[in-house]
Formats: sequence, structure tokens, C-alpha cells
Amino acid sequence: MNDTLDISTLPAGHPVSIYFDEKELIQKLANELVDTDPTHESQKYYNIFNQLQSIERRFERKENQLFPMLEKKGWNGPSQGMWSFHDNLREQFRLLRKKLEDRDFDQVKADTTFLISGIFRLLLTEESVLFPNSMKLLTEEDWINVRKGEEEIGWMLPEVPESFPEEKYIHPSQDHTKRDLSFSLENTSHYDEGYMTVEQVNLMLRTMPLDLTYVDENDKVIFYNRGEERVFPRSAGIIGREVRFCHPPKSVGTVLRILEEFKKGTKNEASFWINFKGRLIYIRYFAVRDEHKQYKGVIEMSQDITDIKNIDGEKRLLEWN
Repeated sequence: MNDTLDISTLPAGHPVSIYFDEKELIQKLANELVDTDPTHESQKYYNIFNQLQSIERRFERKENQLFPMLEKKGWNGPSQGMWSFHDNLREQFRLLRKKLEDRDFDQVKADTTFLISGIFRLLLTEESVLFPNSMKLLTEEDWINVRKGEEEIGWMLPEVPESFPEEKYIHPSQDHTKRDLSFSLENTSHYDEGYMTVEQVNLMLRTMPLDLTYVDENDKVIFYNRGEERVFPRSAGIIGREVRFCHPPKSVGTVLRILEEFKKGTKNEASFWINFKGRLIYIRYFAVRDEHKQYKGVIEMSQDITDIKNIDGEKRLLEWN
């Protein structure tokens, strides 16, 4: 099943692409280790040796992420053969570290050659057998799952590899991904899109810089939000009250006309703006209809737009101090 693998076709961040990036680092460190005299450059040798021993992360990624995925595809060879090779190299690292600590530098030189030879032999087997066959057996989804698990183990590389698959900006209107929810649905209700608890809904409505009042199809007030800076004060006594009694007598006629046209279906929105206590207030009424276009009430929305009306030009930068 041996074959040549063209890594140039692999996207950045792909697990196999990362293995090849690590291979370059391993070869560099291995050559530096061979060229370093432990007798006269013991500290330099020790530093390079420690860096090279981080190859353990590579072993762990293969053993815990790649090999199990290959087993699912029916290929058990890497788990049985290459894992043993890993363990042999681990033992060589352990013995070499012991001889370093004992300052047995003559034996360190001999064992270094033996260790590097084993590492290069492993790299050759990976490149000629393991990775080409893995690419044939595993799907892109398999590789994505492999990469997810690798995040917890880590890499030899000095910097975290690029994301895989590549994270591209997707406009919210085009994002149709079905995601696993990272929050509990306990005590929540499902709205048009998404889930919220009663507390979250109340907090959202209370935070919005709008006065909202909902009048049902029977002209009874059933809701208003308790914003801290309401334009028009309200009290709990209006809940259940007919909307005609919630407006000054001079404006009742206008309100009733709006309700009449909304119920007939001839209008869906009415807008007004008034000066109130030195502020410009924008008042809007919206007909509420169900999916069958049946009238279900009206929403009255009031907003102080004084500062909004004075906006000019653009502001694209955050100007917090």
C-alpha cells in the first residue's frame, strides 16, 4: 500500500501537514544534536536534547488520535507495530537522559547516534507508509475529528498551527450549520430561532432603550417592559386594562382609529414624533399578526431619538477611555 504523498496539496493545519512541519524541526534538532559535543558543550547539548524529546507529543497524537481512527477503518498495523517503535525510542530517551545526568559523555555520544538513527527510520516509515495510507483511508470529516483531539495534546512546533478546516468568515444570514448547543435548555422556551429563559427575556427587554407595550386582539394591555429610562412611565395597574383608558383623552380617537385599521388589515404601521420635556420622541405602532395573517394585537414602541437625530458622518472606531 506504499505510495508517495504530495503534501503541497494539503491545506494548512491538516494533521498530516503538521506532521511534515514537525519532521523538518525534528531533522534540524537531530542534526544539531549529532554535531554538538556533550563533553565540551553539555548545556547546549542538554537544551537540544530537551527540545527533541518533545517528539513525545507527536507520539501521543498518533497513538491517541490517528491510530484509533485507522483501527475503525480496519488497519491495526500502526497500533501494533509503530506504537512499539515509539516505546523503544522513549526508552532510549530515558537511558540517554540518565547517562547525561551521570555525565557519562562517551556513552552519550554513542547512544546519540543510535537514537537519531531510530528517529530517522521512524520518519521514513511515516512518510512512505503511515501517512499515504492514512490519507487513502480517512475522510475529511475523520481528519477534522483527529485535529480536534490533537488540540488537547499539543505539538512540537513553537507556534500553534493554523486552524483546520480553515476558519472563514460566514455572514450570519448564510450560516446554516447545525451546532451542538453549549448551553442548557432547562427552563428555556424555543422562539423563532434560539432558546431563552424567562429571566433572559426579561433582561433583554429591560435593557433595550425602548418603551414597549403589547395590546392583545381584545384591546387589553398584556405587557410592558420596565426599562430604567422609560419615556412614558407605566405601572403594573395597566395590565389587563383597555388601551383606550391608557392614553390622554385628546389622543384616544387616534389610537382607536389605528386599532380599527389594523384589525381590518388596511394598515400595519403608524408613526408619530413629538417634543416631550425637551426631547424628540419617536412613537410607532405595529400590527401583530400570526402566520395566517390574523390580527393578534398591536405593539406600541416609543424611543428617545434626540441623540440619534444629531448623528452625522461615521464612527467606526471604539473610543472608550
